[in-house]
Amino acid sequence: MEKDHAAITADTLELLLMNQHALRAGLEELTVWIRQRGSVPAADNVLVALQTLDTHAEAIAAGIEALRS
Repeated sequence: MEKDHAAITADTLELLLMNQHALRAGLEELTVWIRQRGSVPAADNVLVALQTLDTHAEAIAAGIEALRS
């Protein structure tokens, strides 16, 4: 039964991680658009936030792997 909870948790985290990847891709597209229109500081701020998403994505992926093992 405990393994079932771990699998459900891993599956749920994986869905959230996929959402995070999709949001990151969309934000990256918007960042290019913002930079092309001359708002370099705003684009740079978004890139910093995207780096945080990447760091957290790595930690989430590691947690999913631990739950599945």
